[in-house]
Amino acid sequence: MSAPPTIQLLALDVDGVLTDGSILLDADGREIKRYYAADGVALRTWTRLGLQAAVITGRTSTSLLHRLAELGVPHVIQGSKDKAESLRKLTAATGVQPANMAFLGDDWPDLPVLRRVGYPMAVADAAEQVKALARFVTPRRGGRGAVRDAVEHLLSHLGLMERALSLYDQP
Repeated sequence: MSAPPTIQLLALDVDGVLTDGSILLDADGREIKRYYAADGVALRTWTRLGLQAAVITGRTSTSLLHRLAELGVPHVIQGSKDKAESLRKLTAATGVQPANMAFLGDDWPDLPVLRRVGYPMAVADAAEQVKALARFVTPRRGGRGAVRDAVEHLLSHLGLMERALSLYDQP
């Protein structure tokens, strides 16, 4: 595992990364997603430190928009049919070059992004092809702490862990 380059933006897939990959539909066909609280704390901490966060996902979910708004994640690309093109749009929207991005993925649709970013990462239960591209594989599975693992890994390498923890110190 090599140290990441200077990362300014962390982008994530959703299903299988921010969630456990289950797709739950209610009787009216509305999608319900389950999020892991520790992943949320980590993402919120990342944005509170002034670092950028984004999501690129092939599905579309209103629940996701609510959750990301809570966490301060402003850049959301849903319904992506071409994640490489979505990465180009994210670069244009943020001004951050792919070399200064980390991406956490889990499955084949993430491969085009993982090949283009400076620091590709995979969740523990990712497809083998995804893990093969990753410079860091989280100890935990998607939807069960993988985002927390990725954020802690990046913050440690960026020298920001102490600052991150200080956000939670009470005077």
